[in-house]
Amino acid sequence: GCTLDGKLYPFGEIARTDNCFRCSCSQKGMRCCSLFHTPTGYDEENCKVIFNKQICDYEVVQKSDPSKQCLVYSRV
Repeated sequence: GCTLDGKLYPFGEIARTDNCFRCSCSQKGMRCCSLFHTPTGYDEENCKVIFNKQICDYEVVQKSDPSKQCLVYSRV
Protein backbone atom coordinates (compact mmCIF):
# COMPACT_ATOMS: atom_id res chain seq x y z
CA GLY A 1 0.00 0.00 0.00
CA CYS A 2 0.89 3.69 0.24
CA THR A 3 1.24 6.00 3.22
CA LEU A 4 -0.18 9.53 3.23
CA ASP A 5 -0.14 11.74 6.35
CA GLY A 6 0.71 8.70 8.49
CA LYS A 7 -2.20 6.57 7.24
CA LEU A 8 -1.75 3.41 5.14
CA TYR A 9 -3.96 3.12 2.04
CA PRO A 10 -4.35 0.00 -0.14
CA PHE A 11 -3.16 -0.23 -3.75
CA GLY A 12 -5.70 1.10 -6.23
CA GLU A 13 -7.98 4.11 -6.36
CA ILE A 14 -8.85 6.02 -3.19
CA ALA A 15 -12.02 8.08 -3.71
CA ARG A 16 -11.41 10.33 -0.70
CA THR A 17 -8.64 10.48 1.88
CA ASP A 18 -9.07 11.91 5.39
CA ASN A 19 -7.64 15.21 4.10
CA CYS A 20 -9.97 15.51 1.09
CA PHE A 21 -7.78 14.19 -1.72
CA ARG A 22 -8.52 11.64 -4.44
CA CYS A 23 -5.52 9.36 -4.92
CA SER A 24 -4.16 6.49 -6.91
CA CYS A 25 -1.80 4.14 -5.08
CA SER A 26 0.54 1.80 -6.98
CA GLN A 27 3.88 0.12 -6.44
CA LYS A 28 5.47 3.17 -8.12
CA GLY A 29 3.99 5.54 -5.53
CA MET A 30 0.96 7.65 -4.79
CA ARG A 31 -0.55 10.39 -6.95
CA CYS A 32 -3.20 12.69 -5.53
CA CYS A 33 -5.35 15.68 -6.46
CA SER A 34 -7.54 17.82 -4.23
CA LEU A 35 -11.30 17.48 -4.10
CA PHE A 36 -11.71 21.18 -3.25
CA HIS A 37 -11.23 24.51 -5.00
CA THR A 38 -9.86 27.57 -3.22
CA PRO A 39 -12.06 30.68 -3.45
CA THR A 40 -10.25 33.70 -4.89
CA GLY A 41 -12.92 36.17 -5.99
CA TYR A 42 -14.96 37.33 -3.01
CA ASP A 43 -15.35 40.34 -0.72
CA GLU A 44 -12.27 39.86 1.49
CA GLU A 45 -13.12 42.86 3.66
CA ASN A 46 -16.52 41.53 4.79
CA CYS A 47 -16.14 37.78 4.27
CA LYS A 48 -13.90 34.97 5.49
CA VAL A 49 -13.03 31.49 4.22
CA ILE A 50 -13.69 28.38 6.32
CA PHE A 51 -12.77 24.82 5.27
CA ASN A 52 -15.64 22.34 5.71
CA LYS A 53 -14.03 18.89 6.01
CA GLN A 54 -17.40 17.10 5.83
CA ILE A 55 -18.03 18.29 2.26
CA CYS A 56 -14.34 18.75 1.34
CA ASP A 57 -14.77 22.33 0.23
CA TYR A 58 -14.31 25.91 1.37
CA GLU A 59 -17.26 28.00 2.47
CA VAL A 60 -17.13 31.77 2.24
CA VAL A 61 -19.21 33.40 4.96
CA GLN A 62 -19.83 36.86 6.34
CA LYS A 63 -17.44 37.90 9.11
CA SER A 64 -20.28 39.59 11.00
CA ASP A 65 -22.65 36.60 10.65
CA PRO A 66 -20.98 33.26 9.71
CA SER A 67 -24.41 31.68 9.15
CA LYS A 68 -24.73 33.78 5.96
CA GLN A 69 -22.85 32.84 2.79
CA CYS A 70 -20.96 35.33 0.62
CA LEU A 71 -20.96 35.44 -3.15
CA VAL A 72 -17.85 33.82 -4.68
CA TYR A 73 -16.86 34.94 -8.18
CA SER A 74 -14.04 32.47 -8.86
CA ARG A 75 -12.18 29.44 -7.47
CA VAL A 76 -8.85 27.83 -8.29
